[in-house]
Amino acid sequence: MPSLMRFLAVIGIIAAVIYAGLWALAHFVEPHPREMTVTIPQERLGK
Repeated sequence: MPSLMRFLAVIGIIAAVIYAGLWALAHFVEPHPREMTVTIPQERLGK
């Protein structure tokens, strides 16, 4: 039973680190908006 608790504790710590990393990326990194241009071939406009 102690090995199960140790395993669950390790999995919990790994999940907490991943969650904290995602939270930090979502709150501290701002995306830079930019324009996009997509060229559409003439053949696709005729339909």
